[in-house]
Amino acid sequence: MINMYTFRRWWDLYGLRIGLVTIALSVAWLIRETNGLPVLEAYRWMAQSIQAAPSDADVIETARIQELQSQLQEMQQQNKQLRTLLDYPALSAEENVLAPVIGRSTDQWWHQILLAQGSSVGIEVGDVVGSVGGLVGRVTHVTPNTSRVLLLTDPASQVGATVSRSRAMGYLRGQAGDLAVMVLFDKVPDIRPGDAVTTSHLSHLFPAGIPIGTVRSIDLAKSPAPEALIEISSPISRLEWVVVHPNPKLIPSAAANETTDRSSAGMLNGDP
Repeated sequence: MINMYTFRRWWDLYGLRIGLVTIALSVAWLIRETNGLPVLEAYRWMAQSIQAAPSDADVIETARIQELQSQLQEMQQQNKQLRTLLDYPALSAEENVLAPVIGRSTDQWWHQILLAQGSSVGIEVGDVVGSVGGLVGRVTHVTPNTSRVLLLTDPASQVGATVSRSRAMGYLRGQAGDLAVMVLFDKVPDIRPGDAVTTSHLSHLFPAGIPIGTVRSIDLAKSPAPEALIEISSPISRLEWVVVHPNPKLIPSAAANETTDRSSAGMLNGDP
């Protein structure tokens, strides 16, 4: 009787505390074993009960606002690109045609692009194509509403080039990337990193003085002729708009050639 009475007294004093501690430990163990899922579900249930569900009209209105915001951002970006092109001094002549890029194959990314302007606006085979930064390529095929452009970076494209500072000459060969190779005519050319490179006055396919890029490195030991690695200045990898302008050197024989021309000045296979 004494033990039972003592136990009951002890339980009356500490039983509630023991029960609460047991419940707390059980809940903690349950949360640990379920990674807090019951608590998360309880929170979701309470939040849903407090917040009223949005109506169909609200959902449609929110989606429409997001669509308009995306369209506005895209229009702002395109407007910025167009203003930059139109303000670029080398590409601002009245006879130039502003054209969007509408076609580009992933496996021919550095080779050619398709424009949404053609002979109906005066574009001809052989016309020069440029962008902010300088030369992009030239038109090789035209329909009334489209033009195909052979890019400067196509390995089949060879462009007569000159180092602006020293007037060292050679030809530029594309290599399917934003870096091209300039093969130099002099055995010991006056060229150094950072030099600007433009189209040559001896070129049969392009007017002289169009910016091409800058010299990144030189290999004087390259055989049979020294070579320089040229960083193309136009953003050819991400073109969206270009400017097409008439080519004063346009002649039928050059226009019909889709890749390069040859010279009598010792060129291997390209535009001097």
